[in-house]
This record gives sequence, C-alpha cells and structure tokens, in this order.
Amino acid sequence: MFVEGKQMHLAIRKGDVGRYVLLPGDPGRCEKIAALFEQPHFVASNREFVTYTGTLAGETVSVCSTGIGGPSAAIAVEELFECGADTFIRIGTCGGIDLSVQGGDAVVATGAVRQDGTSHEYAPPEYPAVPDLDVTLALRDGARAAGVRCHAGVVQAKDAFYGQHRPEGFPTAPKLAYEWQAWKRLHVLASEMESAAIFVTSAFLGARAGAMFHVIWNQERAAAGLDNPRCPDMSATLHAAVGGMRLLIERDRAGA
Repeated sequence: MFVEGKQMHLAIRKGDVGRYVLLPGDPGRCEKIAALFEQPHFVASNREFVTYTGTLAGETVSVCSTGIGGPSAAIAVEELFECGADTFIRIGTCGGIDLSVQGGDAVVATGAVRQDGTSHEYAPPEYPAVPDLDVTLALRDGARAAGVRCHAGVVQAKDAFYGQHRPEGFPTAPKLAYEWQAWKRLHVLASEMESAAIFVTSAFLGARAGAMFHVIWNQERAAAGLDNPRCPDMSATLHAAVGGMRLLIERDRAGA
C-alpha cells in the first residue's frame, strides 16, 4: 500500500533499499549497523521503522528496524520486498533457554517455535518456521570468523515478553509453564519475538530469511545456580551478522 508514492509504514520506495536487508528490532541500532557498511546514508524514518542503505562487498545493502514483535516485523518484510529486497537477516537479542547458552554468545536459528500470532495469519500451524539454508550457514560462518561463540538450533518466538518473565501472574499461567518446560526438554536454545513471523512471511513471498541473536543472559542458568553473565553489549554479534551478510553476497556472486 502506498501513500504519496511511498510504502505506507516504512516510507520508502523502489530503489531506496538493496536486495539484502538486516532487520534489528531497535531503531537505535540502525545507525550503528549502517556504520559497518560502505558509504551508508539515511533513507527514512517512520514509526518504529528506520532505514539506512549502503554497500557491502560491492552490493547495495540496507538495514531497517522492525520494532518489537511479529506484526511490525511482517510489515517490514512485506514493504521491503515490494521495494526490491529478497533476503532478510534478523539481528537482535534473545534470552537463553538451553543451559549450554550463555550471555555474550550468539544463536543462529535453524527453526522457530511458532508461539506467535502473526505467522498463523500467513500459514496453518502445521507449516514449519524455518530459515533459508544458505543464509543460515553464512551467518554461522560469519560468527565463527568473528570469533563469536555460536550455537545453531531452534528458538522460541513468542508474543508476550512478560509471559516468559513473570508467567505466574498470567491467567494462562499453567499453559505457559507447561510449554516452557517442553521447550527446555526439547533443547530449544533461546527465546525471542520475531523470527517465526519473518521466516513464514518470507516463505510466503518466495524470499530468503535467516536470524542471528545476541544472548543477553539465560534465566535457566540463573535458576540452576550456574555462572550467568549479563551481556547487553552486542557489538561483536553485529559485526558477525554483517560478516555473515558479506559471506552470503560473495557466495551468491560465485554461485556457491
């Protein structure tokens, strides 16, 4: 949908963005990510959506924030796709679930538990929320090249942040507790809020998607009395994600 020739929510038009786009949630991270591009420039800001474009490995690339949660993430993917983007990399934060995951680590999603609402508007519940394999491998390799400790596996995508952090106060507390125990026993690595919507929306559009997350901390390690550093600085993970995008561009160009 267009308003005065621009996308309704992102306020961008064709030619404003590259085919490769990084998707942080926080608008405040966009300028920091764009600084890792060559010749970055500001494109637009509207609501929670801030967009910059530059180049990387000789390819036009962009970064666009999505805000928190699946609905706005799906809007961003839809409108970026309309403007020529076809490869989406979610880069954000998460909380660890599996005891192997520690604060400061990176998690590359190989799939997402669809505990959201947005993805169910796009696909029946039996449809899996999975990323593109080439994007996923490039992100994993980008983390390794950057020296970031990285895990690859399934993440949980939820809609209610406080349903995770203080579920006992929710009317659905028994259900939330039961499902959380299931994710733990299934070795789900981490919890976040956008990947399922991005993966399923991208699949619907015929686009590619992947996701890398910076682990802030792990509440399950804290509960188990294990060392549990809190690491809000995600600079290393941002560099790893941009490195992964660079690898993907180079591999796409080589036809690998």
